[in-house]
Amino acid sequence: MKKTLIIGYGNPDRQDDGVAWHILVCLAKRLNRPAPPSFEEDFLPSGENPELSFSLQLTPEMAETIADYERVCFIDAHTGSVPEDIHVEAMSPSFQTSPFTHHLTAPACLYLVKALYNASPEALLVSVRGYRFGFEHDLSPETTRLAGEACDRVLAWLGETAPL
Repeated sequence: MKKTLIIGYGNPDRQDDGVAWHILVCLAKRLNRPAPPSFEEDFLPSGENPELSFSLQLTPEMAETIADYERVCFIDAHTGSVPEDIHVEAMSPSFQTSPFTHHLTAPACLYLVKALYNASPEALLVSVRGYRFGFEHDLSPETTRLAGEACDRVLAWLGETAPL
């Protein structure tokens, strides 16, 4: 398997916005790896492939880490502006500006990887529909169901199960 990094991001304090953390926990369990008991603790570097990582948001500093991998999978939530409940899309580097000061997209992050480190890992975005964004840690029932399906799709991408 190619050296792979799976980055989940979102805000677990805002219900379904934290779906990526739940998907990473599912992946850790399915890959027989330890998972942190709460989103406040990091996924410990395992030295195993794939490496799992969670953050509240993508940051420019992640470019250095991503450059060391052959493949990267970004996992995030979406609000319904995307037609599919689980959207899977290949990503490529793309310069993007944002009106928000703390917002970096996966393509913009990959653009930094290419511009700063001349690296172009194969990249995938798995985006899961969120239904509720209240101030809770638990996912809505709808997004909980989708999180399991998203975990299956990431495992398929990894080659651990049947194709996507």
